[in-house]
Amino acid sequence: MSNANELVFFGRHEIDPRTLLYYEWRQRLESGYLVAEFESDVRALATADHADACACWALFDRLENAERDPDWSFDESDRPEPTAPHAFESEAPDLSDTELFERIHGGWLGRCAGCTLGKPLENGFVWTPARIRVYLERARAYPLTDYVPALLPPSTEYPLNPSWPVSVKGRIDGAPRDDDIDYTVLGLHLLETYGTNFTRSDVADAWLAHLPFLQTYTAERVAYRNLIDGSAPPQVARYRNPYREWIGAMIRADIFGYVNPGNPARAAELAARDAGLSHTGNGVYAAMWAAALVAAAFTAEGVASALSIAQQCIPEGSRLHAAIAEVIADQESGMSWEQAVAAIHRRHDHYNWVHAIPNACLVTAGLLWGAGDFTRTIGLTVQSGCDTDSNGATAGSVAGILVGGGIPAHWTDPFHDRLHSAVFGYDGSRISDLARRTGRLAASRT
Repeated sequence: MSNANELVFFGRHEIDPRTLLYYEWRQRLESGYLVAEFESDVRALATADHADACACWALFDRLENAERDPDWSFDESDRPEPTAPHAFESEAPDLSDTELFERIHGGWLGRCAGCTLGKPLENGFVWTPARIRVYLERARAYPLTDYVPALLPPSTEYPLNPSWPVSVKGRIDGAPRDDDIDYTVLGLHLLETYGTNFTRSDVADAWLAHLPFLQTYTAERVAYRNLIDGSAPPQVARYRNPYREWIGAMIRADIFGYVNPGNPARAAELAARDAGLSHTGNGVYAAMWAAALVAAAFTAEGVASALSIAQQCIPEGSRLHAAIAEVIADQESGMSWEQAVAAIHRRHDHYNWVHAIPNACLVTAGLLWGAGDFTRTIGLTVQSGCDTDSNGATAGSVAGILVGGGIPAHWTDPFHDRLHSAVFGYDGSRISDLARRTGRLAASRT
């Protein structure tokens, strides 16, 4: 389905009925709905040179009315207000104000570093783990211990992401602009403006006022389109939005963990509220999981403990819970990192490379086999493919919190304490200032 794929990532996917039809069919198929019989019709319409809008929308309506397979084994009810179970007591971090700032600052810096590391390799259609390894070996940079070098001149055989001129080794001047960082910045603005009792309408207002439409992608761009068309939550997340279980909400979640150190259930609750503007099901669960994981990193004994706590904050009957549990079991069984990543791709390559489930699994693997070492964690995570910058950012965030001020300087020096952002009013912000503002919110919660 190269035609549909190209439209999603390099065209106006939010309005093209061919793309929306194809990915709605895939979303329904992956979610246990009885839509396999529509495959030939979907593929014919999705690959047509010119969109037959009437036919696409008619078939789209039939997909939406399809029944779920009665033998579907997962419990993923489409809760409009998912909340995290309070299966454990929150634990205020035993940290001084200085130490809390260092850990939060480490989270911000780690997120920026992991994101920047993954940016040149962000294109899951091309950059499989095997292809990443070949490229890095040619560049004498495997395994990754520093930013990705550029093999020049640029090659059609190894097409680096168009952001490469500002994200490869030797060219970084400030943390490059990326949606993975934009949403962390916007989340901070949201919390400072509305507090922790923000509503989904508040999230929508923040997007419309501070986030450029064309700097959004997949589920967020469709939700933005729906907002402009006059929809209100929860319909914003659902109307002709086949990307509602993709990674977008997960990349927005870290800020809710930063401001709730040691309180993963509360972090997950806030992340779910934010995520519900654009996502449903596993898209929301992934945001809850990421926020809980970040919050748990402040007080957990280590990576494995933080992951265990985060698992308790998502529905046990969900595909995401089952998928992450498999990765944890692989590590406990003694698998190598290479074997574990191969197993993740084998189990989940039927999903798009931007889907939340495979990416959460790859973050889990990077954290487990990284074993608390910052460089190894973000290096392994990016080398595993899929959404490399998003995954590097999440893994870097957690690893940065764990090591606090211990991130090696070669990751942070190129930022010069600055980040580039598309969020209105925040371009050129000092990372340390954003961390201090975050710390003030966190201190008021602990």
